Amino acid sequence: MNEGSPSPGAGKPASRIPARRIALFALLGLGALAGARVVYAYATFPSDRSPEGAYLRVAIAVNRGRAEDFFAYTETRAQHAAFTIRDFRRKARVRVLAAYPEPERSRLAQEYAAEADAPDGADVFALYAKRYGWMARLRRDLSGIKKVEVSGDRATVETAHGTRYPFRRRENGIWGLTLFTPILDAEAERAARDYSVIDKAAADYQRVPTPAPSSR
Repeated sequence: MNEGSPSPGAGKPASRIPARRIALFALLGLGALAGARVVYAYATFPSDRSPEGAYLRVAIAVNRGRAEDFFAYTETRAQHAAFTIRDFRRKARVRVLAAYPEPERSRLAQEYAAEADAPDGADVFALYAKRYGWMARLRRDLSGIKKVEVSGDRATVETAHGTRYPFRRRENGIWGLTLFTPILDAEAERAARDYSVIDKAAADYQRVPTPAPSSR
């Protein structure tokens, strides 16, 4: 090769990384960063074995508009009451359909249908949350945690808005909101009383012979 002659490739532009590959690397980097944030958030999110963790899970369910998602974070009595409502409404509806005459049969069967057909206590809880406007109430009041007071198996979470939410530790260690227990207890008692009345009336209807159609 003669001195001073241009070497092969001289004058050609330096190779460049294609723009598509750069975009791909950028997307991968963003994905890794987002994944790291998710892992960090999960690792640092309070356990539901703490009042803070239970409260935050209630807040997440409220923001999603799904009352049934925080049924697990209500106290044991509230959960038992929800199942009691479902069971008594189901039994009452069966008795009504089997023994009551019309139009009472159709009216009561329809009145009890939602609770009687609920697959789970969480579904009953969601029905009452909608009926009593609990989600709207919580959505107005929920905010960041200001402080938490714990005394034995009871705790109070005070929010930045000054609202105080009472919790009780359940047998499995999860903290449950006690706010709705009185209403659910009252509804469970009413469902039991209604069933008692319906059961007695159904027995009376079954004792009375159905008149035979008159023939002409």
